[in-house]
Amino acid sequence: MSQVLHTPPPAPAAPSPAAAEHDLAALAARHGLTVSGARPSLPAYVRALWARRHFITAFATAKLTAQYSQAKLGQVWQVMTPLLNAAVYYFIFGVLMQTRHGVPDYVPFLVTGVFVWTFTQSSLLAGTRAISGNLGLVRALHFPRAALPVSFCLQQLQQLLFSMAALAVILLVFGVPVAASWLLAIPALVLQFTFNAGVSMILARIGAATPDIAQLMPFVLRTWMYASGVMFSIDHIIAKHGSDLPSWVGPVLQANPAAVYIDLMRFALIDSFQAHQLPDHVWLIATGWALLAGIGGFIYFWKAEETYGRG
Repeated sequence: MSQVLHTPPPAPAAPSPAAAEHDLAALAARHGLTVSGARPSLPAYVRALWARRHFITAFATAKLTAQYSQAKLGQVWQVMTPLLNAAVYYFIFGVLMQTRHGVPDYVPFLVTGVFVWTFTQSSLLAGTRAISGNLGLVRALHFPRAALPVSFCLQQLQQLLFSMAALAVILLVFGVPVAASWLLAIPALVLQFTFNAGVSMILARIGAATPDIAQLMPFVLRTWMYASGVMFSIDHIIAKHGSDLPSWVGPVLQANPAAVYIDLMRFALIDSFQAHQLPDHVWLIATGWALLAGIGGFIYFWKAEETYGRG
């Protein structure tokens, strides 16, 4: 009896990974499934963010209320903190370093600068930790992540508005009269808020990927403060020492966005701060910085939307 040997048929070839992935994607599309946490289109992202405007406002207010809840003086520290900073700067720079000479109404000049700078400084510090410091919220709930840095900036704006009451009292005590120009503070704050929110979103994305940036930011902001005319008049320094400085220093100092917003607020609130102390086309510069940071920062943050809270 002969034994017939049959060659077994060849096994079917396994599909390539690319083909398998394509088949799974097609299957998901047929049943209406989408990638979890996928980045929406930019218009859809803007609409989703606007739809959560009440959450943003409520979250900012809650954070502001809780900020000093453990302190006995409570919300009084919202005003006391920048005032104490202003007192320290007055002693060091105004008295010891004599920067008050040649600057009319130096105390209102200094306090306005400190309050406005604190708004930018606090917004950027909070924005740096907006994602990395709220991973539990990011991973638990589905919402546009840009709501976090925007809400932190709104929190700092609310704190500044509380402080503005104390600033108004200081202006009146030191003889600065109420004037129609005070209304210019409104568009100046709108532009500064837009700038702060845009930079905060940039820092929030960087901070989400590299948490160590939060340790570096205080040093960066301290250097920026010293170059922003918080404690001294940039116009006075340029007029007095301009010939001893490189030609590019003056325009760079005057176009510094922090200095621009500080000087706009001083121009709005202090009658002795005149238009000639402002850089040329100052409102155009302020608007340009706000649009560049606001739009650019928003798009930069949106492009990494699906990465936040992963890993």
